[in-house]
Amino acid sequence: MTLKQLEAFYWAATCASFAVAAERLHLSVSSLSKRIVELEDALGRPLFDRSGHKAVLTDAGQRLLPQARELLAAADGIRASLAEAPGLRGRCRFGVGELTALTWLPRLIGVVRAAYPDLVLEPYVDIGQVLEQRVADGELDFAVIAGRSSRPNIASAPIGEAAFAWAAAPAALAGATRMSPGLLIEGTGVGLLPSHWARALQDEGSLRVLDCDPAPAALPYSFQYRRDDTRPLVGKLRESVLAAVDFSAPCRLP
Repeated sequence: MTLKQLEAFYWAATCASFAVAAERLHLSVSSLSKRIVELEDALGRPLFDRSGHKAVLTDAGQRLLPQARELLAAADGIRASLAEAPGLRGRCRFGVGELTALTWLPRLIGVVRAAYPDLVLEPYVDIGQVLEQRVADGELDFAVIAGRSSRPNIASAPIGEAAFAWAAAPAALAGATRMSPGLLIEGTGVGLLPSHWARALQDEGSLRVLDCDPAPAALPYSFQYRRDDTRPLVGKLRESVLAAVDFSAPCRLP
């Protein structure tokens, strides 16, 4: 039994498919399967039931999973304690929403690269529901998403919030600056934008920020990751996110 075999088993057991697990480990599906078969041979019992459309854990596999997680975490701890230059290596895949991508994502990448130059970053931009599913499936290490996850296997750590304001083109307002139902009833186009972005556009004369009572509530964001993922990577990247998060950063339009 080897750590590589346990690693192949762990990710195959916790990802949406063998293909996702193989991609995470930079292996072919056949190589991943070979390591799992070797582990099964070493233990003398099957860890996956492959009789159906999708391989599922056997009773032995269910019992091995928490032990494999602990062994892999211990191995990571040993590597970190003995490394001449402590840091993160390998590849980190993470997801962010459009607002994060347009504001502080470049700062996050800079913070991580400065702290962990040997870590390769692969950011993905999508809507929160898609990113949360990809975290749950094991395709992403973490995601920065608005709100909290309702999934029991996903942890949500608060990182900050974004403020918003209603705004509209000056020509459409006829001098009005207060938000009222009449604007919507008459078909006047209004939009909800990040506050700092709306005010910057107001300063250049492109839009007018509308008074609104009550003002739009701030939108909380969280760092979401799988509860069973105890790798140092997750904790270190959460620290980097907290150091970089700034929803008031200038928006970078594509």
